[in-house]
Amino acid sequence: MKIFKSFLLLFFCQQLSAQVNKAPAYPLITHDPYFSIWSMTDTLNASPTKHWTGADQPLTGFIKVDGKMYRVIGSESKAFANIAATADDQPYTVKYAETEPSHGWQNETFNDTKWKNGKAPFSDNKTTAETRWTSKDIWVRRTFNVNNTDIDKVFLKIKHDDNTEVYLNGEDVYNYKGWLGKFQYIPLNNLKSKLKKGKNVLAIHVANTAGGAYLDAGIVYEPPIKNNAGAVQAEQKNVTINATQTIYDFTCGPIDATITFTSPLLIKDLTILSRPVSYVTYSVKANDEKKHDVKIYFGASTNLATNTSSQEVVTQKYIASGLSILKAGTKEQPVLQKKGDDLRIDWGYMYVAMPANAKASQNISTVAQATSSLASNAQPVSVISAGKNLVLNTVVDLGKVGEVAKEQYFLLGYDDIYSVQYFHQNLRPWWNRDGDQTIEKQLSIAEKDYKSVMDKCEDWNKSLYNDLVNAGGSKYADLCIIAYRQSIAAHKLLQSRRGEILFLSKENFSNGSINTVDITYPSAPLFLAYNPKLIEGMLNGIFYYSESGQWKYPFAAHDLGTYPLANGQTYGEGMPVEESGNMTVLVAALAKAEGNADYAKKHWKTLTTWTNYLMDNGFDPANQLSTDDFAGHLARNANLSVKAIVGIGCYGMLADMLGMKSIAEKYTDTAKDMAKRWTTMADKGDHYSLTFERNNTWSQKYNMVWDKVLHLNLFPKDVYEKEIKYYLTKQNEFGLPLDSRKTYTKSDWIMWTATMTDSKKDFEAFVDPVYKFAMETPTRVPLSDWHETTNGKQVGFQARSVVGGYFMKLLDVKMNK
Repeated sequence: MKIFKSFLLLFFCQQLSAQVNKAPAYPLITHDPYFSIWSMTDTLNASPTKHWTGADQPLTGFIKVDGKMYRVIGSESKAFANIAATADDQPYTVKYAETEPSHGWQNETFNDTKWKNGKAPFSDNKTTAETRWTSKDIWVRRTFNVNNTDIDKVFLKIKHDDNTEVYLNGEDVYNYKGWLGKFQYIPLNNLKSKLKKGKNVLAIHVANTAGGAYLDAGIVYEPPIKNNAGAVQAEQKNVTINATQTIYDFTCGPIDATITFTSPLLIKDLTILSRPVSYVTYSVKANDEKKHDVKIYFGASTNLATNTSSQEVVTQKYIASGLSILKAGTKEQPVLQKKGDDLRIDWGYMYVAMPANAKASQNISTVAQATSSLASNAQPVSVISAGKNLVLNTVVDLGKVGEVAKEQYFLLGYDDIYSVQYFHQNLRPWWNRDGDQTIEKQLSIAEKDYKSVMDKCEDWNKSLYNDLVNAGGSKYADLCIIAYRQSIAAHKLLQSRRGEILFLSKENFSNGSINTVDITYPSAPLFLAYNPKLIEGMLNGIFYYSESGQWKYPFAAHDLGTYPLANGQTYGEGMPVEESGNMTVLVAALAKAEGNADYAKKHWKTLTTWTNYLMDNGFDPANQLSTDDFAGHLARNANLSVKAIVGIGCYGMLADMLGMKSIAEKYTDTAKDMAKRWTTMADKGDHYSLTFERNNTWSQKYNMVWDKVLHLNLFPKDVYEKEIKYYLTKQNEFGLPLDSRKTYTKSDWIMWTATMTDSKKDFEAFVDPVYKFAMETPTRVPLSDWHETTNGKQVGFQARSVVGGYFMKLLDVKMNK
């Protein structure tokens, strides 16, 4: 009997330490919005690794066994050659008009001599435009010459905002309603009828229907890809994701190999969390009881340090602090000169390092040169000091490998020098906040601490997973593990010149804003649960903006700018009730997590101003945007009203914690009275409406979850029960729609809504379709929080920090133990 009990205990522990084996995309290197590399396919060697935006940032890995080459990391990047280059690759000039031209403007014979000349790209953004475009419409004609049409796989390469029609030599080749936030490659079929030798004309019309304007377009083709050095694909046996690592198991003929990517985002340890160094570990052993000659190769493209692959890079190879180091960065070094969404860093330097080893060689070359050298046992190619599309590569000879595993790790780091401009002051990253550190020192510390960091990661991986399983079950735990590194790495950790911690988010693939309040709000549960100081870092900038007098409104700002420039709000309009409610709720949640209201006391005057705004304007909101701004403006928004009510209740809670009993009573009573009125005005019998007194509507009242988590006791329990029961009748295959207007949803809000129930069965009923989405979505990008509930496809957004909101159930459990 004792043996059976011991077996059960061992089995249970193994189940809790089991981790995730599937994700929409797999995090490999995750530190901040710029240093973020992912695999977008289930098999690591099936596609090039990419930045979260989708741009290729290739990591490459091979294992050579007894002279035979096996590819384990990445694949050949899809290369495009220019027929008519886009401006991200080569400058070009076009003819353009901003008033509607006469009939036939798209044809080759049209006379455009009276049109203006302008360089691409066209944009309303001063930092991205070669030609400013602020009118509603633009018409563009571009002439280019073609010498050879005997090519296949031709594409229109285009990025535009908004509605676009494109003609090639007068023939309609592309029409799209909406905008493209990044370059897309549109196949041009029936090539012979569209492209011809000699002069060709690309004619484009773009209608700017909403905020933002952009156009850059060209024609490219795809040359045939050659397999490097005759390498074969290693067979991937398994992939495992845990909180800090993604681990791949391969078979390379007679050798088994494990490749582990470790980004040690230990949320409670800011020293390690902020160090911009990841580990890539190879572990190999024989599977046939024999010994084999093994060499391993690891390479990292200099694309990691460029915004576009056309930028020239400068490289260096040197020894420092006992490490052999390769370094690369752009020749231009435009520090903090670009802001926006679909951008990569092009300042600072990337590093590949390893312990100095006589049996290793490090080089800078093209991928073809490096792998050819590895395959032929030739001497390493010489160091290249400057160029484009280079690879920092390392070859290690492991000698004879038998059944005892041999291990080799590499360090991949990035020094961005200055990370963010904060109210016109350039700030260094947290790890170098005093300016007394070097990246070489950080790489050396990371190398010396390799074993202890791995032990800490293993302990944290197990501890976090166990917490999650105990809070919400295995599927819930899996979802949170997929979200963990993504949420943290969508932020940058810094210290202001006043000595305050800053943990600033980038609003990835929604508009690129920095420190957006309604991004902080859904992201908060993860950080409240495990390191509330990071919440302070998410709030400090917004308070400073108001208290310095730079934000002059009686409600909270929406953002601090466009990443990485935090110099003041750039979003086109405010969200008065939304952001004021968000800030008040978050300060109350912080107080509960920290066990005191000291932070609230420091900002009491500002909190009072925002709460009074909610008192006057929050209960029955005027026509305005909420955090779900993609759904448009809405008046009398019942869920937004809940946010205001909860915000007022939170202020009452904070006043009580600070001993202000009469103030606490006043605001708490007001919130309770509002909640009572709300239940009457929004009541539709078996549910509560989307907007007050509107029939045949409904919406998720996810803001109500804070009433439960913070024990405000504003809404009766039967309100929760009625809503939950109704929601369960509205679910689709991939989740609960956001509201009655559309079938799309926000998965972070579903997890908040699920937390409103005390029923395990009902909680799982909400979580299971979101889990199905994460496992089966056809859209292979870092976790999207905005998806279609009928087919599981991404609607928009990806790689955003808001998936930290998945941790709401865990937060509820932790706060109410």
